[in-house]
Amino acid sequence: MIRMPVWALIGAALALPAQAQMMDHGAHSMPAKDAAAAPAMDGVAPPAPTDHAADAVYDPVVMARVRAKMIRENGGMTYSQLMIDRLEYRALSGGDGYHWEGEGWIGGDVNRLAIKSEGEGETGGRLESAELQLLYSRAIDPWWNIVVGMRQDFRPRPERTYATIGIEGLAPYWFEVEGQLFVSTRGDAHARLEASYDQRITQRLILQPAMEVNVAAQDVPELGIGSGLSDIELGLRLRYEFAREFAPYVGVNWERKLGDTARYAQRVGDDPAATSLVMGLRFWF
Repeated sequence: MIRMPVWALIGAALALPAQAQMMDHGAHSMPAKDAAAAPAMDGVAPPAPTDHAADAVYDPVVMARVRAKMIRENGGMTYSQLMIDRLEYRALSGGDGYHWEGEGWIGGDVNRLAIKSEGEGETGGRLESAELQLLYSRAIDPWWNIVVGMRQDFRPRPERTYATIGIEGLAPYWFEVEGQLFVSTRGDAHARLEASYDQRITQRLILQPAMEVNVAAQDVPELGIGSGLSDIELGLRLRYEFAREFAPYVGVNWERKLGDTARYAQRVGDDPAATSLVMGLRFWF
């Protein structure tokens, strides 16, 4: 066992804080040195390079065609889809009916052309409403699209042609939202707001609440539309996806005409409120 004098132990104990302080100062001085050497984070980004290394070896014209093809095949390709969101039978107390709603589009991630159709009628009876929209859609960010185009109403009569502008997309918490403003060739205007949400119970069983609200800027008696909040529709549908492209569903749908729109409906013998059990198909390809 090695014995050390007492004075040596005292000296070593006094030296330890001084060494620790020197090491601490050295540690604090390192970030300042590194910060001076690091590039500024708020500087201007350098311009994108315009030369391509492959052009020095291969024909630049050929390489330009190759790069253009690569861009098309990685985000610039043309896609298409036909979605029949609702093709359903409605069981009503005053008489059964049917309803359809679908959309087809062609285009890429940013620009698309779309055709939409929606309508309803009485089973074995009259066609109550039918519309067709031709739209141009442009993505303004990963979640939202601006749409412009025209809409043609074939029912109810007299027929109407509208110019339309709107926005559609995915709101926070995964709500699908669509809002459109319509102005007809006769000068009457109205707006429509639709929203829905897919609540997955399992990977194949999905519960979808949906809402539609229509607001008119003025009375249009020949179409049975009153100014203000004209009608509201709420639905709840439960679908089972045998495949992503094919899903039968059942549910309930409630609709109510409001204000002058309800009074116009009562004048022609229609009930301003209706609740129906629905069953139908949702499919796409």
